[in-house]
This record gives sequence, C-alpha cells and structure tokens, in this order.
Amino acid sequence: MDRERHEQAPSIAPILAVNFVGTLGFSIVLPFLVYLVTRLGGNALVYGVMGATYSFFQLVGASILGRWSDRYGRRRILLLSQLGTALSWGLFLVALMLPVTSLVRVESHALGAFTLTVPLIVLFAARALDGITGGNASVANAYLADVTTEEDRAANFGRLAISGNLGFVVGPALAGLLGATAWAEMAPATAAFLISVVGCVMILVGVPESHPCARERIPARSGTQRVLGQEPKDCFRGTEGRKTSLAEIARMPVVPRLLVLNLLVFLAFNVFYVVFPMYVVRAMHWTLAQTGTFFAVLSLLMVVAQGPILKRAAMRWSERVLVIGGSVLLAVSFLFFRASRWEWLYVGAVLLALGNGLMWPSFQSLLSRAAGPRLQGTVQGLAGSGAAIASIAGLLIGGVLFGSLGADVFNLPAMVSLLVCILGMGIGNELAPAEGERQ
Repeated sequence: MDRERHEQAPSIAPILAVNFVGTLGFSIVLPFLVYLVTRLGGNALVYGVMGATYSFFQLVGASILGRWSDRYGRRRILLLSQLGTALSWGLFLVALMLPVTSLVRVESHALGAFTLTVPLIVLFAARALDGITGGNASVANAYLADVTTEEDRAANFGRLAISGNLGFVVGPALAGLLGATAWAEMAPATAAFLISVVGCVMILVGVPESHPCARERIPARSGTQRVLGQEPKDCFRGTEGRKTSLAEIARMPVVPRLLVLNLLVFLAFNVFYVVFPMYVVRAMHWTLAQTGTFFAVLSLLMVVAQGPILKRAAMRWSERVLVIGGSVLLAVSFLFFRASRWEWLYVGAVLLALGNGLMWPSFQSLLSRAAGPRLQGTVQGLAGSGAAIASIAGLLIGGVLFGSLGADVFNLPAMVSLLVCILGMGIGNELAPAEGERQ
C-alpha cells in the first residue's frame, strides 16, 4: 500500500527544481530588456508591446497545453514547453547579432517616437515563440495539484512560489553582473539559453509523470515515445479524455470568480512590470546594476514572505482571508512606487512582497481545490489564458499611459488590487476548508 501511494504521489522536488530553472531563465531578461529595446530604437510603448506579444501567444497556447496535459500527461507537455523556451532564447541570441537596420520611423503624439529595426522584429518573433509554448506555469500548477494532499496544498503551493521567486532572486542579480561585462546583453541572454537547455534535461531525467491515467492508452514502442512519456498505461478511464465545455467550467462553484480574480491580479502586476523599469530608467536614471539589484531584492523578500511568514499566517487565517489581506497590502504598495526617492521604492518592495507572498499561494491553493482532479489541467489552462489576456492589456495600457501620466500610472494597479480585495470577500462557503484550516 505504501508503495502504491508513493507511485501515485511523486516527490514535489523535481517540479520545484524545474520551476526554479524556468523562472531563472525568464527573470534574467527582466532588468536588461528595457535597456535593449531602447538601444534598438524602441520606447515605452514598444517595450510594452513586446511583453504583450509573449502574453498574446501564451493566450493561444496556455489553454491548449493545459488540456493536453490532462489527456497526454504533465511531463510530456512540460518538456514541449521548455523546448520552446530554449529555441526562443536561441532566436533571441540571433537578434543580438544582427546589425541595427532601420525599417520604419514613427513620431506620434499618442504613441511617442520610436524606430522599428530588424533586431526588434526578431526579438518579437522570439517572444512569440516562447509565448506559444509558454505553458510551464499552468502545467506545473496542475502537476503540483496531482501530487498534493489537501492538508499540504497551501504549503506546497507556497513552496512552488518560493522556487519561482528564488529564480527571480538569482536571475536579475545574474543579469546585473553579466550585463556589466564587455559582452553586455549577450552574456545574460546566453545564460538564459543555457539555463533553458538545463531545464529540458531536468524534465527528461528527473520529472516522473504525475497524471498517468489522464490520456488514452496508446501503444508506444519507440524510444522517442518512451522519452516523451508516452509509454502505455493500463489505468485509462474513458471519461478522462473527453472535452470540457466552457459552460461546464462556468457552472463549477467558485471557479468563475477565481478566474476573474486571477485576471485582475495579472492585470495589476503587468502594469507595474512595464511601468517600473521605464520609470527608474527615465526619471531616476538607474543603471542596469541598480535595476537588477532592485528586482533581486524584491524577489528575495517574496521568498521570505512565501516561506516562514506564509507558513505562520496559514496556521491562523484561512486562504480566503489571506487573499483579501494580501490584496490590501498590494494596493498600498503600488502607491509607494510613485515616489522619487529610492528609499520609498524599497518600502514599496517590502509591502508588495508581503502582499503577494500572502495572497498568491493562497489564491493558487483555492483555485486548485475548486478545479478538482479531473479538470485540474483545463482550469489551470484557462487561468493561464486569462493571465495572458490580462498581461496583454496591462502591458499595453501601462506602456501607453506612462508616456502621458508618468508615475501616476501606479494608481491603476492599486485600484485593481482593491477590486481583488472586494471580489475576494464574495468567496463564500462553496469550498470546504482544508483540514485544520481556520476561518
């Protein structure tokens, strides 16, 4: 019996490691992308559109990859997603090697002034490729839900968030160090490519399948099929592979409201992530090292918040209360980023890390519990699609409004976070609390 239980519940360590590597590769680009886009002819709008390009293509791919993970298994789809990321970084490196050849010059009161160059076009293609295969997060969430018991759900989602934020600690710091070398942006981009390749290897050799009964029994004899996790399974149940309609998801208790909250959270954060780098570069004249240091410190604070602080808070308050309280802290934190002194920006970072650390793992736990085992990948895929929609909107809105409003744009994510708080209060008792959870 113990052996059977162990086979049904693999260790979460491999998926934590894969999540760390994935966010490490992604976060390396965060500090220097704004400098790169500006150097190649872009402005705040181009920077926002480049981020939105990734999110748009992720919108197309995330829900599909989520459904595929229900049917064909988590491991295979994780590998597909990571391979796409590695190829996209290869294309990113190609863009850095191309000469800066101007194609179109735009000067507009609404859009600002920018030049569309050949390397920028290739960078857009690289971000699109990464986006269309960017199902890492939603499939990792579904994987964790497969192997997590009810009593460990909140803690394990906290660990998943910590692994991601550790990647965000190391990535920006590494970008700042490598970007200061003679290779400039080429060094961190090369590191991101190599890290993505390492992620592929880790999935191949270290991640067992967590959802073996979720796909059709297909004989697989070749070595390639076995590597991709397509070996025959005897536990297939016919209803598991059927398609799920949006109407069925809409009738599920709490899930529609949680999907709306998911969209709003990503909207707020993406406005912040497009506006903050432009603000500190243009208004405060920060260097790449200063920007990388800030994001590294912010992520380190999130690790602390999602570790010991969340653990203590979860023993005292329910996930619903943590979502509401964390949203209030987030709303307050965004207001501090309007300041012109670096000390207040770091105060905002502390509040943002605390709010996100309490809110986000608790929200993910609620969503996974509401989805249930059969539709876990589908719901997580829809959440990924909603996040992509919000990211597109947030990045474009932030990029457009920054040119005219400047730091006042930070009021927008503050108001959205308050809306998350208000809607979170409407989560009733449709979800039974996990064992030992306090109200």
